Amino acid sequence: MEKMREQWIPRGLSGGFAGVLLAAAGWGALFQGGYSAPPLCKPLIDWVGLHWAAAVTFALFFALGAAAGVATLPFADSGRALVVQSLLHFAVTAGLWSAVLGVCFGMREPVSWLLGLGLLAVLYFLVWLGRWVGWYAEVASIREKLGLAPGPSLFHWKESLPYVGFAFLLCLILPTALRFLDARDVPVLSTVYGVLLLPVGGVMSGLSLGRRHGFCPLYPASCVLFTLVFILTAKLYTNMADGALVLIALASVLAGNLVGAAGYRMKHREKGKA
Repeated sequence: MEKMREQWIPRGLSGGFAGVLLAAAGWGALFQGGYSAPPLCKPLIDWVGLHWAAAVTFALFFALGAAAGVATLPFADSGRALVVQSLLHFAVTAGLWSAVLGVCFGMREPVSWLLGLGLLAVLYFLVWLGRWVGWYAEVASIREKLGLAPGPSLFHWKESLPYVGFAFLLCLILPTALRFLDARDVPVLSTVYGVLLLPVGGVMSGLSLGRRHGFCPLYPASCVLFTLVFILTAKLYTNMADGALVLIALASVLAGNLVGAAGYRMKHREKGKA
């Protein structure tokens, strides 16, 4: 209770009032419109009138601002708690934003609603990632000052570097070589690559990396990047549809890395209990 009074309530109230000020600053666009454009809240105004529409909109903006305010609280101590709290906070924020879109702006079509929710998800991820990078830098600085061994690199990029070289061979050099050696009428080698070599190589390399260093998101991303480069360059000399290779590369490498990371976590958990 004391923690709620000291952190959650002040931040929630300050964020809520900031949301109200934002709605007040946008009064013209929300409730008056201009240049033959209707106000954004016209569906709500037509339904309940201007005064009630303003009250509902200001209340929703207060709640949305309060949700943004408590998002500035420090991160949780454990990774699992951080993920759970972030997902819960995003669910609440997405619910409030959906209410603004649907109730205030009248966006009830699935396409418009999903587009608005997608924009929120992108913004949320960018803000969350920026805070996480800052938190990681602070932890690294503290460990250095205390003389402790450095933790894993950011997103395990150092640990992933040797495997990025393998991704370059698997996802760019090998398919390019096979495409040049392949028959134009029946591309057997390219087919074998797509259904066997790429998924097996992706799973095994991702598994190896995950078992040694845990989840390394930059390695699947590098595989997708090299696959996209192959597809773009292959278009210069062939008309084959290679788009499925992106999904195969991502799914196989990600699956292998997640399985390996699960084994990595179990091994270190058992060491901690010993």
